[in-house]
Amino acid sequence: MHKNLFTSNLAEIKVAYSTNVKFRDMAKIRNSGDCESMLRKIWSSHLELREEFYLLLLNRANKVIGWHCISQGGISSTVVDIRLIFSIALKCVACGIIVAHNHPSGNLLPSESDISLTKKIKEAGKLFDISLLDHIILTNEGYYSFADVGIL
Repeated sequence: MHKNLFTSNLAEIKVAYSTNVKFRDMAKIRNSGDCESMLRKIWSSHLELREEFYLLLLNRANKVIGWHCISQGGISSTVVDIRLIFSIALKCVACGIIVAHNHPSGNLLPSESDISLTKKIKEAGKLFDISLLDHIILTNEGYYSFADVGIL
């Protein structure tokens, strides 16, 4: 009787990660060009319409174990909750992450808020031993890599 009293008003939390992809078939990220190529395959058709923020999750061998769209916003911004990024990374036991967002304006340069967000994600990752490997900004005609320019 006490068991029902204590559990009747509690929500059960389920954490799951599963894949059908064999290790040998997982895509490997070797450089920012690999990131760009993969991101263009999974990005929505709204690259020039609205800002979106994506997450690539990697294992220790830099093989992509999955991806997730974190947020979709308006023409000039989208809200990114760092807690969502790491809740997903922890669920699939990612060792590294790559984040990406687009600039519908076509401007490849990061804003001050882009730089600030990148620093916050990098610092948060240190707490969980999850490396931020890159932050990519995509436009229709190119990309910008924080890692390539040494910001990370």
